[in-house]
Amino acid sequence: MTFTTKDSFKHEDAVSTGVLLTNLGTPDAPTKVALKRYLKEFLSDVRVVEEPRWKWWLILNGIILNIRPAKSAKAYASVWTERGSPLMVHSLGQQKGLQQLFGDSVHIELAMRYGNPSIASGLQKLREKGCTRILVLPLYPQYAAATTGSTFDAVADELKLWRCVPELRMINAYHDFAPYIEALAGSVRKQWDSNGKPDRLLMSFHGIPQRYFDEGDPYPCLCRKTGRLLAEALDLSEGEWFVAFQSRFGREAWIKPYTDETLKKWAKEGVGRVDVICPGFSSDCLETVEEIEVENRDYFIGAGGKEFHYIPALNVDEAHVKALAGLIQKHIVGWAKPTRQEETKLLVVNGSES
Repeated sequence: MTFTTKDSFKHEDAVSTGVLLTNLGTPDAPTKVALKRYLKEFLSDVRVVEEPRWKWWLILNGIILNIRPAKSAKAYASVWTERGSPLMVHSLGQQKGLQQLFGDSVHIELAMRYGNPSIASGLQKLREKGCTRILVLPLYPQYAAATTGSTFDAVADELKLWRCVPELRMINAYHDFAPYIEALAGSVRKQWDSNGKPDRLLMSFHGIPQRYFDEGDPYPCLCRKTGRLLAEALDLSEGEWFVAFQSRFGREAWIKPYTDETLKKWAKEGVGRVDVICPGFSSDCLETVEEIEVENRDYFIGAGGKEFHYIPALNVDEAHVKALAGLIQKHIVGWAKPTRQEETKLLVVNGSES
């Protein structure tokens, strides 16, 4: 084994805590070349596509990477901003907001599972800042092997090249973390205060193949618990809210009900207004801005629906950043203690000053 760099350990070095904030990733640009590079990395992950490697290599390199990059580039171009992709813009905003809350007591770095900045580079930055204790926070509220599990793989792949491995903690999920649920509820209430309540609230989560669930992935159960807790926070009755799953890919069955088919069915049944929220996405991205707000809106209206509202992801909403800070505080107990001034700034654990 070859270690990546020479460690500069000194006995007198102060103990320092770092947080690696991670998300799925984004291409470097909305171009065919950038998408081909990004999709190859993403779809080559054995956690994402659980097929025999020889079979999937032929499908991926012989078909998908020759067809999909151009289509995906067009979709990304439709949501791209002057500052980059929505996911990158919001993720950087979350990192900045968290760093401001924690001050010098904790170092916050952002990394992407696929694309840039890489998980390896994020860990290296924390290493350069002297962090001997690292908390990994994947921004996926509901655990799935293809997201949080894959993040663990990437972290391990980097750390196995370090001579001096840091103390490591990793947040598995926060699907039922009370401040996160309340931040979601607050975003819905804000929408309803402006536009009134819909006939139905659809909570749309990214899907996974049914086979993954059958083989032990807890993801759908965690999504449904988030949905139930959000409905309770909003005081919704049965029939006023539903959970569905989007973004299926390929020919095999994915977990149901499907978001697109649900919206079409409701419109044909005479449901006039639908609001859609995507609680599994910490930042708006292609799957929310283009797939939900544009594509699925068209499905609903095209099938006879009258009014469709997408409730944006939490992004850099103050309540969301504070919820993430509270989550970090919960998991670094015994590692880092903020100053009194920083504690006053955080105000996150129970919503009142300590």
